[in-house]
Amino acid sequence: MRALVVQHDHVSPPGPVGDRLAERGFEVVELVVVPEDRHQTPDVPGDFPDPREWDLIVPMGAPWSVDDPKVASWVGPELLMLADAHDAGVPILGICFGGQALAAALGGGVERSPRPEMGWVEIETDDPALVGPGPWFHFHYDRWILPPGAEEIARDAVCSQAFTLGRSLGVQFHPEITPTEFGLWMAEGGDAHLRAEGVDPDAVMVEIKRTEADSVRRTHALVDAFLDRVAVRTPGSGR
Repeated sequence: MRALVVQHDHVSPPGPVGDRLAERGFEVVELVVVPEDRHQTPDVPGDFPDPREWDLIVPMGAPWSVDDPKVASWVGPELLMLADAHDAGVPILGICFGGQALAAALGGGVERSPRPEMGWVEIETDDPALVGPGPWFHFHYDRWILPPGAEEIARDAVCSQAFTLGRSLGVQFHPEITPTEFGLWMAEGGDAHLRAEGVDPDAVMVEIKRTEADSVRRTHALVDAFLDRVAVRTPGSGR
C-alpha cells in the first residue's frame, strides 16, 4: 500500500501521522510542493500525480490560504487531483490547509475565520471514537465551508473541526504537531504570527514538549480510526 503525503512546504512534515501510516503497512511518499528556496515566492507549477496510483492521499497544512493568489498556480491543480481521487474512491485525510482544500475540491469553500486559533483547543465531537475531543493543536486563520453531503463530526465556537464525505476525512487541527515541527514553523515566521495574537511561542513550545506523548497517542488513534472506519467505506458512498 502506498500513501502520498502532499507536503505543501518544507516545514510541514507528517510527523506521527506518517509514522502511524508506516506502522500500518503503508509506504509513505512525501511530495514537497513549494521547495525551501521558493518559500517567499511560492507560485511554483502544480505537478501532481494521478491519484489512482495511490491507496491513500494526505494533504498537509500550509502557511497560505487556499484562495491566496500567490499559490493559485498549484492550488488549482491540487484541488482537481483531490476531486479526482475522491471520485475514484481513493481515501483522503486532509489536515488543516489540506482539510480546507479537500472541502473546496468537493464543492464547498474556504473563508476567513471570525478569529484565528493558535495553540491547544478542545473541540465538541459527535463521534469521539473517530475524532476525539483533544486537545488538538491549532494554527489557522481560515475555515472551510462544508461541501454538499458532508457530515460534520466536530466543531468549536470558531469553526467546523472535522467532516467526512465518502472515504475522506478533513480535520482543521494539526495532529502531526511535534516540538521539531513547531520549531520549524517558528523559524519560518510563525513566531511573529503568534506574538501578534498575544501568544507566547516559548510557552507553547514548553507545552508541546510536555504533552508530546499524549498528543502522539491521540494522533495514532485518529489515524487508526480513519483507516478502519472511513477509508474502508464503499467507494462513492455519501457517508
